[in-house]
Amino acid sequence: MQGVAVKELLEQKLDNTQVEVEGEGCNFQLNIISDDLSALSPVKRQQQVYAVLNPWIADGSIHAVTMKFYTRTAWAERS
Repeated sequence: MQGVAVKELLEQKLDNTQVEVEGEGCNFQLNIISDDLSALSPVKRQQQVYAVLNPWIADGSIHAVTMKFYTRTAWAERS
């Protein structure tokens, strides 16, 4: 699975969310920018993302995912 496909999939399924993907093949680092997700507990955030990715994890298209979550403000200020 390509990073651009992961980005498009998550942005389509998670409202008001921007995703920056690093990595290729089956290992990805996700920078997830969303005020909505940032308001949730860390476990609930990950559950939301895994709910979208689980079919691809199950079939082996995605092997490893690491995630960092940012509010829109925090993402803009990190540069």
